[in-house]
Amino acid sequence: MNAFAQLGLYDDIVKAVQEMGFEIPTPIQEQTIPHLLTSTQDLVAFAQTGTGKTGAFGLPTIHLTKPEDKRTQTLILCPTRELCIQITKDLNNYAKHIKEIEIVAVYGGASADTQIKALRKGAQIVVATPGRAKDLIKRKRLLLGNVERVVLDEADEMLNMGFKEDLDFILAETSVTKQTLLFSATMSNEVLRMTKTYMKNPIEIAATSMNTGAVNVKHIYYMVQAKNRYEVLKRIADSNPDIYGLVFCRTRQETKDTAHKFMHDGYNADALHGELSQVQRDEVMGRFRSKKLQILVATDVAARGLDINDLTHVVNYNLPDDSEVYIHRSGRTGRAGKNGISIAIIHTRELGKIRSIESKFKIKFSKELVPTGKDICTTQLYSLIDKIEKVEVDEKQIGPFMPAIYEKLDWLTREDLIKHFVSAEFNRFLSYYKHATDINVSASDKPERGERPGRRDRSTRGDRSESSRGDGQDSKRGDRPERKRGDKQDNRRDQSPGKTTFTRLFINLGMKNDLTPTRLIGLINKTMNSNGANVGAIEIMKKFSFFDIEQGAVDQLVERLDGQEHEGVKVQLEVSSDKPTPLPTKKGKFSKQKEYGMSQSGNRGKRSKKSGISPRRSRKK
Repeated sequence: MNAFAQLGLYDDIVKAVQEMGFEIPTPIQEQTIPHLLTSTQDLVAFAQTGTGKTGAFGLPTIHLTKPEDKRTQTLILCPTRELCIQITKDLNNYAKHIKEIEIVAVYGGASADTQIKALRKGAQIVVATPGRAKDLIKRKRLLLGNVERVVLDEADEMLNMGFKEDLDFILAETSVTKQTLLFSATMSNEVLRMTKTYMKNPIEIAATSMNTGAVNVKHIYYMVQAKNRYEVLKRIADSNPDIYGLVFCRTRQETKDTAHKFMHDGYNADALHGELSQVQRDEVMGRFRSKKLQILVATDVAARGLDINDLTHVVNYNLPDDSEVYIHRSGRTGRAGKNGISIAIIHTRELGKIRSIESKFKIKFSKELVPTGKDICTTQLYSLIDKIEKVEVDEKQIGPFMPAIYEKLDWLTREDLIKHFVSAEFNRFLSYYKHATDINVSASDKPERGERPGRRDRSTRGDRSESSRGDGQDSKRGDRPERKRGDKQDNRRDQSPGKTTFTRLFINLGMKNDLTPTRLIGLINKTMNSNGANVGAIEIMKKFSFFDIEQGAVDQLVERLDGQEHEGVKVQLEVSSDKPTPLPTKKGKFSKQKEYGMSQSGNRGKRSKKSGISPRRSRKK
């Protein structure tokens, strides 16, 4: 008896799963599916990327759907368009042998009219991004009165991207008797708040222990100087002829530059970043899924929602600031019972990050040496021999040409003939790596010039933050000059050692753009791919806003967000000439700047001025 059938699923669903190539449920599926088939109790499931969570909620959703009822019975919310489309595709595959079940995806960036028409015809299951779902609810096109279950997939990611208010609005529109299923990789304070606010005595399930990495992934790092990162990437590709992998960069510009150099050097690669149109993105992803591309260079957010089971490698061109991002990245390989390799290219000063990830997530990195020219040539030679040995020979097609070929090559001995054929493919590697040097360094080596322990190399100033930014949030700008101590734009408030200093920023978004303190914080989170910076006072005006942010995050945020598009508006983010605003204490006196993390929300830090604020600001040159 099939393992999925033992879970209690209908035969038609089991048949569809088998046709997809799955025979054994993953741990999260084994724990979740029986519960959902027999209970209406709310559920919180902790599952890392690649653990089979779509099947965990998708298979019982199909099983429980009543085909004769055309009203929406299940609403699935997820953070990105790509993930929305992928979930819909998986659900349709699960339901391929069950008639009259309609599954509709609704998301931004596509025609709302087309989606409304699909909803009007009847959709028992709706997969949606929060923004588009909220819009359709307001327009009374997405009706949730009959919804029996709501699935929040990647709840932590939706909250990090600023969808808190949208989720609150959507969930408030659903029945209090519904079943709520929350899937998350982490248990943040906001996720915990949602479980307490919208769930009743939920059962908790974890695919693996929290704060652990995928078990089928080998973690290794190469230690080199910053200037040699691209050379390492090439050697990784050359020493793994059958590589099928993702390369993660921090910024859109770095992604484009790296992919461009990679393709220019003859590698089968392309880039995925927020500057691509949806048509371009679909075209790139189509080639990657069909393995016409071997390597995809991407930012973290641009790669969200990708569900590819056969990746052999994940390469961290830069380590992210947030160690959890590393775990998400590495979890994209080693799926479906297969083994994978996660590689980090680090500098001597980043060894501490490696140790921190090891400690937090109970994984072990092995330090390996970057392959030498001789190593790569040896690997490529044997790969070529294997390819020649295994190539299929079509006697009928090649036969007529053989007499002329024999005559042409008759002067060569057997040994010379083999050498000629091998060299035809192999010479470029021999030529390139003939004088290749050893680029490995050790932690005891002195940092390269311009690089100090614990401080970034000035030559890589454009890579200040080691976290990828969100779609549409990557910088188009080059490096900005450092501010001088006496610059008017340097609005530091407190020079005392150990105290946070703040700078006031102007942004050309306001109430007219539906900006709220929570949405602004979500935008900052998404842009910096981190929730570690401190935000002070926030003042939302009609057409623009001011907010205070810790001095150390200013350059990074302005570089990434200024000039990008947000909901159809080109963002203008500048350092304001106004000083950071002190917040009033309970006694009515002004105290020093109040700080709070960007992951926090609500109206804390929001102030209003009776006289308003003039949009006085100065652009950094």
